[in-house]
Amino acid sequence: MPDAEETVDASGLLVMPGVIDPHVHIDDHVSLDTYETATSAAALGGVTTLIDFAWQSYVSEDSPWEEERSLHDGVERKRENSTEALIDFGLHGGILREDPDLFDELANLVDAGITSFKMYTTYEFGLSNGFIREVFERLRDLDAVGVAHTEDDSVCESLIAKFRAAGRTDPTWLPAARPDYAEAMAADDIARLAQETGTKYYGIHTSCRKAAEALARYQDDGSLIRGETCTHYTTLTGEVYRKLGTLPKIAPPIRTGDDNDAMFEYLRDGTLSVVSTDHVAQTRERKENSEWWEDPFGANGLQTSLPVFHDEAVNERGSSYPFLVRVLCANPAQTFGLPNKGTLEPGTDADIVLFDPNETYTISARDNASVADYTIYEGREVTGKVTRTYLRGELVATDGEVVGKPGYGEFVRRERPVWGED
Repeated sequence: MPDAEETVDASGLLVMPGVIDPHVHIDDHVSLDTYETATSAAALGGVTTLIDFAWQSYVSEDSPWEEERSLHDGVERKRENSTEALIDFGLHGGILREDPDLFDELANLVDAGITSFKMYTTYEFGLSNGFIREVFERLRDLDAVGVAHTEDDSVCESLIAKFRAAGRTDPTWLPAARPDYAEAMAADDIARLAQETGTKYYGIHTSCRKAAEALARYQDDGSLIRGETCTHYTTLTGEVYRKLGTLPKIAPPIRTGDDNDAMFEYLRDGTLSVVSTDHVAQTRERKENSEWWEDPFGANGLQTSLPVFHDEAVNERGSSYPFLVRVLCANPAQTFGLPNKGTLEPGTDADIVLFDPNETYTISARDNASVADYTIYEGREVTGKVTRTYLRGELVATDGEVVGKPGYGEFVRRERPVWGED
């Protein structure tokens, strides 16, 4: 080995693989972040690889698009962002309409490293179970992964209409309008479709005990059905709507302390294997000038997820550091076909985070690198802070300052993931 040009003293620090966040929204119809702002936030938060969404556009009265374009066009648009990225990124394909031409695109997209595809069961761009079944069958043949946002649309819409008619405009009604059983109903449907078609399926942003139980019913050895939760579903309760109003408006909504406990129970037994952020950047003005049933949904979390989850999982609940690394680094890499990520093994990418487990600080939106000018963790005191973040051996963030350059991050072509007991 050549002589080192620099020696870094990591005494007292946790040296861990870079965090992989497989559920992030950037520069699109739901998120105001550019790739530069989002990946800057990520670098500060110890995230070295993220997976964003490339969308198949749809046209409606409320759609941001003026014409229907292919999923391939959506992928090409997002790949152009590599000139702004400070960290590495991959893409999920996002399917927003029931277009049979989609099936002609999927094989080429998988070959290009887009090996997972997201669908919705709710909102105006939600898909029918019949069409999702067809997509699953094609993904099975391509050895790719199906991903779904699962809430029963008719249940949610009927409750929203009921509460609106009753004048229940306070944001504290959001969890009741998108209840845990509506999430569990749809989670059960889609997991069963995956099992019946023999398709790899990953249930995103599981928020509650009932939905995790639905996934668990269809799991055997982890070879077909997997799931994630998000940092906010492990740390916050519906009380946050009383404190912050519409700022924490997300779907599925933040729920109860028992659901927090359930997320850890199901992370520990492997039903859920990943913790993500579902990062969405919005502004306080846009969030506070809309009702709880209206867009925009979402909350930013890339910069704070590791410190917040570490404080809750390790400091408050006694989880181990291997557990932390599994759910934030190793499992997302293995689940989504990133063999050179999520590990410190020789020969893999030198994505490294130095993390001080003993430094205590208070989270504030004043520190945001994202365009979001608020945080749902405002004023939260946490113990554990990112000190340095390296991407492929290059320092991209240190002591709260971004030092990486836009364009150093690269688009990562993902492999077809191999799922099994390990």
